Amino acid sequence: MVTSRRRARIKAVIVLYQSDLLKKSINEIIHTEMIFKKNLDAFTVKLTLGVEKNMQLIDDIIRKVVENWTIERISIIDRNIIRLAIYEMFFEKDIPLKVSVDEAIEIAKMLGQKEDTPKFVNGILGKILIDIDKIKEDIIPDM
Repeated sequence: MVTSRRRARIKAVIVLYQSDLLKKSINEIIHTEMIFKKNLDAFTVKLTLGVEKNMQLIDDIIRKVVENWTIERISIIDRNIIRLAIYEMFFEKDIPLKVSVDEAIEIAKMLGQKEDTPKFVNGILGKILIDIDKIKEDIIPDM
């Protein structure tokens, strides 16, 4: 069963994917969705705008934990699944860390482009979880 929050996260990943692929702002993508009568719920909009607002910090976190990879080398869908999870982990205090990681893995199973996408996502988010306090100190000192 797909919960309403998971559905919102899936939509958020798709909006982030479109923004990344088309090089358009989240607001442009949301506007286009509205034109085609595709309503996005408030949680989806909050997540996508939050990722966009904090993209530099989120990408810095990814760079800190991936080895021998650039962000551009990570498939567009995979990197946006990871971005969404990191946003939740660092900026959505009401969502438990485990929930953010588990949701990202489940979404990776559904949307990931490769069979090993869930393992890849889990590996990156697992590294972040292990060092989350240090990452907060190093990259986001005001948290």
